[in-house]
Amino acid sequence: MAEFSENSGRRAEQHDGTNSTEDPAGVTVPRGLLNHDRRRKLVLHVDLNNTILVSDAVTGQGTVAALDYFLTTVTWGRMSKHGRWEWLSESPSLLPPCKDAVSYYSQFGRTPGFTSAAGRCFRGVLDEHLDLLRWPNDGDRELSVKGEDGRLYHWILPSFFQLLKDLVQEGREFAVLFRTFGSDLPRVLKAVSRALNQGAHPLFPDLPDLKLSVNTTPGKIRCSRRGIVLSRAEDRVSTHEGERGLYRYLSSAQGLGGFQDHFDWWASNTFSIRGGKPLWVDPFDQHIQHIFIDDNIRQNDEDTIVHPKVPSTVTTSSSL
Repeated sequence: MAEFSENSGRRAEQHDGTNSTEDPAGVTVPRGLLNHDRRRKLVLHVDLNNTILVSDAVTGQGTVAALDYFLTTVTWGRMSKHGRWEWLSESPSLLPPCKDAVSYYSQFGRTPGFTSAAGRCFRGVLDEHLDLLRWPNDGDRELSVKGEDGRLYHWILPSFFQLLKDLVQEGREFAVLFRTFGSDLPRVLKAVSRALNQGAHPLFPDLPDLKLSVNTTPGKIRCSRRGIVLSRAEDRVSTHEGERGLYRYLSSAQGLGGFQDHFDWWASNTFSIRGGKPLWVDPFDQHIQHIFIDDNIRQNDEDTIVHPKVPSTVTTSSSL
């Protein structure tokens, strides 16, 4: 999430639309690198809480607490021979600075008030990013949120909207599917629809020019030992007819939409990959590329949130 917020808030106003672009970490990327394999349609599966929302409806965290918690997952140290915690990083990073480093979260779990206690050396990072997330004018009941400190913040990271603009500018065919265990999906779809259709976002008033559609009807994905069922409005697809049908359905997505995944199933599988959000991929498909963006993706299968699946019958999307 910190990588998104580096390019959020007031910095979004500085995007100049020239022949380079900033990635979510604020690094300038030559547009030539983004042109690789342009003919593939991108289907972006995007988590909400603590990924593009600086809050977490599941845990009840507001903006300040959510960002404070996130810092525990990207700051690194180790236990000394004397049983004391030693910091190995001076600034947040997604990857550990050395082989034996572990994140503070991995060592101690959720720690409320992290930057006011053990992580006080990162308080400046928290304050800097909260300042970047400040809402620029009067509050919007759908796009802004009041933090625990009484200040107004962006509810959806501005860099998400910048991503949409960059993809359209690059000429990419793409779709976005929000995937969340939480209850925020209906509100997110409504807020994104207002921004894209009515130009309601103060930093991106020209979003309607993108001509992107939003399906505001939230769908559901439910898992059990008998299989997986995906439903939205009148649509219903399940693994009973084979996983290829689910892959086709998600690959045919247009514009933006979303599905609530099955938290109870993940919990019943001890929060491991076995109960994670299913992601169907076809490594031989030359026309579709599915990508999942989620703050809880881990390299450890026993503690990760996405469950990649390859349909049993692998064919190219030219037959879709």
